[in-house]
Amino acid sequence: VVCLVAYHIFFMLFVWSYWKTIFTLPMNPSKEFHLSYSDKESLEREPRGESQQEVLRRAAKDLPIYTRTMSGAIRYCDRCHLVKPDRCHHCSVCDKCILKMDHHCPWVNNCVGFSNYKFFLLFLAYSLLYCLFIAATDLQYFIKFWTNGLPDTQAKFHIMFLFFAAAMFSVSLSSLFGYHCWLVSKNKSTLEVFRAPIFRHRTDKNGFSLGFSKNLRQVFGDEKKYWLLPVFSSLGDGCSFPTCLVNQDPEQASTPTGLNSTSKNENHLFPAKPLRDSQSHLLTDTPSWPETTAKAEKGKVGMSNPALTMENET
Repeated sequence: VVCLVAYHIFFMLFVWSYWKTIFTLPMNPSKEFHLSYSDKESLEREPRGESQQEVLRRAAKDLPIYTRTMSGAIRYCDRCHLVKPDRCHHCSVCDKCILKMDHHCPWVNNCVGFSNYKFFLLFLAYSLLYCLFIAATDLQYFIKFWTNGLPDTQAKFHIMFLFFAAAMFSVSLSSLFGYHCWLVSKNKSTLEVFRAPIFRHRTDKNGFSLGFSKNLRQVFGDEKKYWLLPVFSSLGDGCSFPTCLVNQDPEQASTPTGLNSTSKNENHLFPAKPLRDSQSHLLTDTPSWPETTAKAEKGKVGMSNPALTMENET
């Protein structure tokens, strides 16, 4: 009876997570990241140069974005006509920008991103538990199959097939689930592993990592009672994320753009622009900078890189 109840629980959670992963629509950037009609006209009318730089610089001046392209330009999508939020990428399959895009998964025919990443993790976890449960309960009959302890019927071949299928899926799912658990612990996406995020002054593969506990809470939320349920509880709105990088003065930055930082004493939680209320509380237990410094930095927003150019990327 216990095994039967556990089987149905795992199966229901597996189906629920899989359903939510498939049918949860990926979140798109909010309207404030889209260019206005006049800005789009100016961008299309002017040749590539300082005029286009000014259009993008003006559009992104008050937006909470910290990352740039490889050339130091503001990340702009010419297909969606918007300034890309941090960790947002354009999916060529869905043909739209996806917030905190991890990858496009053909197995669920959907993009895995901010809106359904928790569901995807739970889908992997419950799929793994489901396969392990089947393999464990079928093991005794699998042993009897090889010791000729089963009746000579066609059912014994079904037992062998079921055990091999569950065991093979368990191996593949365990590696995939372990990989995504590592991504959660480091606060990375699959795309950011292959191409580290580039901030205004340097490339930093751990720029969004706030420590294991806070990284976990960003995906699963503050309420632990919802962690194991396929209900949305992730923190934030997907458009702004806390960063552990120092907002340096570009004239005093010692690390050139594109190089990894090796300094250990710069791990301060100081966002360059205001975060959303749903994200800023992750930084409350860290000493804040003096108000005078914050005011001084506020005046520099949007002017940190005089060589900003528009660069389209997918």
